[in-house]
Amino acid sequence: MKLICIGRNYAKHIEELENERPEHPVVFLKPDSSILLKKHPFVIPPFSNDIHHEVEILVKITKIGKHINEKFAHTYYDEIGLGIDFTARDLQSKLKKKGLPWEKAKGFDGAAVIGDFWLAKDLFKTVDDISFRLEKNGTTVQEASTRQMLWKIDALISYVSQYFTLKIGDIIFTGTPAGVARVEEGDKLKGYIGDNELFSINVK
Repeated sequence: MKLICIGRNYAKHIEELENERPEHPVVFLKPDSSILLKKHPFVIPPFSNDIHHEVEILVKITKIGKHINEKFAHTYYDEIGLGIDFTARDLQSKLKKKGLPWEKAKGFDGAAVIGDFWLAKDLFKTVDDISFRLEKNGTTVQEASTRQMLWKIDALISYVSQYFTLKIGDIIFTGTPAGVARVEEGDKLKGYIGDNELFSINVK
């Protein structure tokens, strides 16, 4: 199983980190060892003092695909999920300045939260207008809709499949909106699609 992640897919998030708007989707991978185990807290790693939450809509691939035409991409997934791409921002910044890969800042143990359950795609009028949010200690800190994506879900599936064969069970993290911020010991993070709570994470 691959965790395929998309960076810089929301304009306001690009602005808040003062990044350059990309010409094409920014793609990176997380290892399966980065998945936070169910019912486990997120433990802040000792190598970072600036771990950021990044809430994201997730898509789970249901059949093998390569060079997928965008008009057929909707047939490669049936469910929508929610997760967090935890990022060691201080480490990422150092790596970016040196032109080095981000894996240590993005793929460490526990850095990928996958919600406790998935929602059937058919529950939504369109996957291009799904509202989601992240609450930290009862306050909404990130909130957006997939309509704000620079590249929508089907476009991402088509694009990624030009480089990586998509396999059953692969998960695509579709990018995070503005509002990313540092997490602290004792924080409680809850993620919602609409009124559905998909995960609740304690930070230690």
